[in-house]
Amino acid sequence: MDHQSVQSFVDEVWMDSIVPELVEYVKIPNKSPHFDPDWEKNGYMEDAVQQIFAWCKSQDIAGMECEIVRLPGRTPLIFMEIPGDNDDTILMYGHLDKQPEMTGWAEGLGPWIPVIKDDKLYGRGGADDGYAAYSSLTALMALQREKIPHARCVVIIEGCEESGSYDLPHYIDHLKDRIGTPSLVVCLDSGAGNYDQLWLTVSLRGMAAGTLGADVLEEGVHSGYASGVVPSSFRVLRQLLSRLEDENSGRVLPDYLQADIPDQRMQQSRHMADALGDGVYEAYPFCNGVQPQADNNLERILNRTWRPALSVTGAEGMPALESAGNVLRPHTALKLSMRLPPTVDGEEATRKMKATLEANPPHNARVSFNPEHPASGWNAPDIAPWLDASLDKASQAAFGQGVMYMGEGGTIPFMAMLGDFYPKSQFMITGVLGPNSNAHGPNEFLHIPFARKLTSCVSQVIADHYHRKSG
Repeated sequence: MDHQSVQSFVDEVWMDSIVPELVEYVKIPNKSPHFDPDWEKNGYMEDAVQQIFAWCKSQDIAGMECEIVRLPGRTPLIFMEIPGDNDDTILMYGHLDKQPEMTGWAEGLGPWIPVIKDDKLYGRGGADDGYAAYSSLTALMALQREKIPHARCVVIIEGCEESGSYDLPHYIDHLKDRIGTPSLVVCLDSGAGNYDQLWLTVSLRGMAAGTLGADVLEEGVHSGYASGVVPSSFRVLRQLLSRLEDENSGRVLPDYLQADIPDQRMQQSRHMADALGDGVYEAYPFCNGVQPQADNNLERILNRTWRPALSVTGAEGMPALESAGNVLRPHTALKLSMRLPPTVDGEEATRKMKATLEANPPHNARVSFNPEHPASGWNAPDIAPWLDASLDKASQAAFGQGVMYMGEGGTIPFMAMLGDFYPKSQFMITGVLGPNSNAHGPNEFLHIPFARKLTSCVSQVIADHYHRKSG
């Protein structure tokens, strides 16, 4: 593959076509169904589907079939099939649903306000990962323009990923005969340790999430009258959380939430720590003087990728400060997010966590843990020599540095599903969510030059995949 020619074409498509498309895409508040239960009525999901579908369908790709697949009561899915030069199959994946707004956006920025500044496109969903459909097809167009052969490709863009991909297994089953059995899966929904080289994700954490609530009264009572007699619902929850987490260190306590870290992942984490140095934690927008957890960067990486961690992401029953009177509140609820090691089963962990939290509640308070859709993590199979060589070649050509392997702290439910469905497949899991890109949070951005180079890397791997099969 003539990398310079491919990169030139990719850059042209990105700047002339993809960036303007993503600017319009950012404007659409197509929140995932978990955050917008009325998504079908509101129509934003349909707006995003139609925009991406229209662009994909209009591209000059030989023999491509493109359609919107709909199952009753489920978010739609864009399905594309591009014939290849042999009978092998590559499955390419992305999603178009978004996380909710979140507070804290900088002045002039907002979740649905696209702003391009310093080669970055700010706004919700461009990097996570509305760009995936555009990038996937552009990588294929670049190969066809150069008359470079490639395998048959199937591209699926789902609308439920940020809600745990609970619709996706139904589509995979519905489309299994049309998908076939891919030997390579390309997913562009992951992260990067820096913007200086290609990063391949080799593990993902799972998640056990839900709402933990405690009720102590039928109605609120004056705190001077009730405190000291009626137990605080907040204190009840604080005691229950201590069953899961050491509040001093943040260490998760139950054995069933732990997993052994494979030697290869330890070695890759050491390489990552050496390569990034203090960039491991300097990428975070700490308040002045706040110190990161753990004593060194290797431990921080392992904490983020292979160890469980608890976050409280929401609360209910607490009035805003300006309206908080002297009342002992009857109810408190907390939204819990427990990140799980890649090899821990999400359903089993959620079931055991529920039992831990609901058993013998303090003061016999009325306690409940209502789980959300659990998600298992994913640990990649051994990387085939051809893929390792191709990734390194692609990274060297695009960035001038070799590929790096990393664990990712987030969850892509689709990967665990695919690992079960296609156990013999190879995986190229990568993405543009590098330092400060802040997916799910305020000031999320897409690093445009990095995304352009990543697209050419995908072209290289697809080209090498074909020759590995035919050679």
